[in-house]
Amino acid sequence: MNLELGDLEELYQDVILDHSRRPRNFGELSDAAVRVHGDNPACGDEIHLAVKFDGNRGLEEIKFTGHGCAISQASASLMTTKLKGKSRDEVEEMLGAFHDLVTSENNDAPKKLGDLRAMRGVRKFPQRVKCAMLPWRAVEQALRQTEGEATVSTEEPEFA
Repeated sequence: MNLELGDLEELYQDVILDHSRRPRNFGELSDAAVRVHGDNPACGDEIHLAVKFDGNRGLEEIKFTGHGCAISQASASLMTTKLKGKSRDEVEEMLGAFHDLVTSENNDAPKKLGDLRAMRGVRKFPQRVKCAMLPWRAVEQALRQTEGEATVSTEEPEFA
């Protein structure tokens, strides 16, 4: 695969760099109902996601800490910004739309994804898809739990 400068520029757009340098919703959430640790052993990315649910299991509050490449940190920042305050159904819909954005050749990214569409270029870099999907896998796991802690990894068989 020959990558051109345009491909790299698309991958590291200003939105991605801004969110990786100044992540939104970064920090601890002391009253979180669920905490999920996500890791990508291939590159060392780690995400610690904390979620507080509303009465209908929507995401009342969501924060993260961790470290990793610009893609994983920007993805976590963009994700938490987009998902905070959303219903469970909206979160699940966004999860599917984001997965399609970074794995599908379809260029018609839904407008509802907003700034998340900046991550579209990731699909050209298969190893970076795991970086981008790491926080999303963590939120997917958080939706499966009612409370407590869990771990997800990019090396799990069903990981895309």
